[in-house]
Amino acid sequence: MITNRIKLRHLEALTAIARQGSLRAACEQLHLSPPALSKTLKELEETLGTTLMHRDRGGIRMTPEGALFLRFANQSLAALHRGVEGLTELREGGAETLRVGALPSVAARLMPQAVATFRKVAPDTRLMLRDGAHGALTAALRAGQLDMVVGRMGVPAAMQGLSFTQLYVEQVVCVSRAGHPLAQAPMLDHIGDWPVLYPPEDAAIRPLVDGWCLSNGLQPFPDRIDCVSGAFGRNYLPVSDAVWFISEGVVAQDLSEGRLTALAIDLDLTAGPVGLMTRPEATTTRSQQLFEQSLRVALES
Repeated sequence: MITNRIKLRHLEALTAIARQGSLRAACEQLHLSPPALSKTLKELEETLGTTLMHRDRGGIRMTPEGALFLRFANQSLAALHRGVEGLTELREGGAETLRVGALPSVAARLMPQAVATFRKVAPDTRLMLRDGAHGALTAALRAGQLDMVVGRMGVPAAMQGLSFTQLYVEQVVCVSRAGHPLAQAPMLDHIGDWPVLYPPEDAAIRPLVDGWCLSNGLQPFPDRIDCVSGAFGRNYLPVSDAVWFISEGVVAQDLSEGRLTALAIDLDLTAGPVGLMTRPEATTTRSQQLFEQSLRVALES
């Protein structure tokens, strides 16, 4: 049987290449040499009798057959990880482990209250939190390294194979230090006169901000830093003349306490849904149900 010839190393190689987007990065993750990884992928393709991906200067592109097999490979590895973790949980007294990823706006605004509520209703659950960029978190979710991700809905390609439950709608704001000249008289044509912190390519808000700039006829900003780091942005703006395009949730507390100022410009086009992402094939645990309830309680408080 074909399935008897497929080994764990084949699945790990395929999913690592797809997740990293290049053979070189996958080699670093798996601690393999390029020839060894190429051989493993070739073995898998020969076993399946089909080409799984094309490689060129731009990286890798999954074939339709590769995309289909990758989905089930991710499911298989996720089930294996859960089985190993289940044994660990059993040895440690049966407590569940819940692994939650959160995009920066959610980590700053919603998660503290949600986690506080969750700890009251599920004190025995081991909670593991991870924040990061949309692409990294959704890749970890598909690979079974996370049970759920809370954040903005991504573009269709980024959401393929995931379920999304909307919690609320959030928009992008453009903020500056208090006393910035644009805070007094915001003019779209003059934003590019100042340093701009702009969402990087893997940020969920990047296509929204790109679209907003196009709709307003704004040219690429000459002095631009690609960044969505809350820690950097909120400490850089007070000592610079930069302005920052960022999800409102990341800077909500800074705005309410007057440390930063939102420029009075119309960014309604950047509004988008924030919600809960999961793997549709995964069984929903009691801890996941309680955490979703805790998120909704945090939204109402």
